[in-house]
Amino acid sequence: SIAPERLIRASLLQILFSVRSERQLMEQMQYNLMFRWFVGLGIDDQVWVPTVFTKNRDRLLTTDMSRKVMGAILAHREVAPLLSDEHFSVDGTLVKAWASMKSFQPKPDITPPDDEGPGDPPSPDMTTADQPEPTQTETDPMPRPTRQHRNAEVDFRGERRSNATHASTTDPDARLYKKSPGTGAMLCFIGHALMENGSGLIVQGDLTEADGRAERRAALGMIHRHSPGSTRRLTLGADRGYDAAGFVADLRQACVTPHVAQKSRYSAIDGRTTWHEGYGLSLKHRKRIEEAFGWAKTVGRMAQTVYRGIERVRSRFVLTMAANNLARLPRLLAA
Repeated sequence: SIAPERLIRASLLQILFSVRSERQLMEQMQYNLMFRWFVGLGIDDQVWVPTVFTKNRDRLLTTDMSRKVMGAILAHREVAPLLSDEHFSVDGTLVKAWASMKSFQPKPDITPPDDEGPGDPPSPDMTTADQPEPTQTETDPMPRPTRQHRNAEVDFRGERRSNATHASTTDPDARLYKKSPGTGAMLCFIGHALMENGSGLIVQGDLTEADGRAERRAALGMIHRHSPGSTRRLTLGADRGYDAAGFVADLRQACVTPHVAQKSRYSAIDGRTTWHEGYGLSLKHRKRIEEAFGWAKTVGRMAQTVYRGIERVRSRFVLTMAANNLARLPRLLAA
């Protein structure tokens, strides 16, 4: 087995330096002295086998462990003074799943065993004598096995597909979703982040299945997880996608002022909130959360995940948000 602290450091190195696979990470650790020093390996110590590293990573790096790593970074004595406990922003981004559109196949129809239709196979009690024997004439051609190409052309035009009737055979947790009108739908997850407005550090992260209400549910979960039972008046900035009456009411009940961008029609944000000067400041600072998402998708290689299963993708996304905080800390501490 691999020591947990070394496994976490190696995983952070893979994210920070955009190493595309565990095998390449082990290869670079053979000759990169900086990698060895950061992980804690001596110059003559043997590097782990990639398969052993992968199995230990899947066993240790769960969502709870990734959140503990993020919490330990934020609780450091030099980092804690940079954080505010009053003003936050929330947003979500699509993370493309490791599954192709060709794997989005119709779900198998499940029928009761006692309900036999006209096309069902004969029941077991039917004797062989009752079954007609197949007749074969001399003119019938010899059957030839048809070999289907593994990457055959598929035309989806005119075919209606939805998550209710179809599912991916590669990653069943992925959902067909598009975040805005006019864009193409894809198999993906939704990653969520809660940012502290003062320093721009990510204080909470989550990843859920893609649907229209996932962002609002995750925002409530992250704000309750970060400040459980808080009686202080917090502010939460968000874009127009969060402007829903139920979400705004839940925030007010949780003692959180919703600094949500207003929709052009039927907005749940009224003049009680918009007249404050802090409302405009929250809308200005909330855009900085896109920097963390951009870093995660380019440097952290989260534009399309290479993991399957929502639990593994979630733990990797939260660890990537923690690595983003590490990348920003040198500039913040030097300021």
